[in-house]
Amino acid sequence: MVGRRWTGSVLQAAAQGARRFGEYRAMIDGISDRLLSQRLKELEAAGLIERTVIPTTPVQIRYQLAPDGQALVNALLPLAQWSMHRSGPRGAGRVLSST
Repeated sequence: MVGRRWTGSVLQAAAQGARRFGEYRAMIDGISDRLLSQRLKELEAAGLIERTVIPTTPVQIRYQLAPDGQALVNALLPLAQWSMHRSGPRGAGRVLSST
C-alpha cells in the first residue's frame, strides 16, 4: 500500500498536521480530489488514518493519523531522509569503504 502513488504524500501531509480535505489538497501538489478521497478511504480501511465526522451544519470531516499510521511514518522517516540525502549533488555524502 505504501508504494501506491500518492499514499506517501497523504501520510506525510497527515504527519504535518493536515486535518481537513482541503488542507490535504493544498499540501499535496497535483493530486486530484477523486484520488485524494480514494487514498484517504484506503488508509482509513487499513487503520492508518482515522476519520471523524463532526455533526454540524454543514457536516465537518476530520482526518488524523491513527497510532499505526504514526508508527508507519516514524518507520519510513529514515528511508525518506536517506532518499533526500541521495538526491543531493552527485556523489555528495557518499562514502566508499575498502575495509
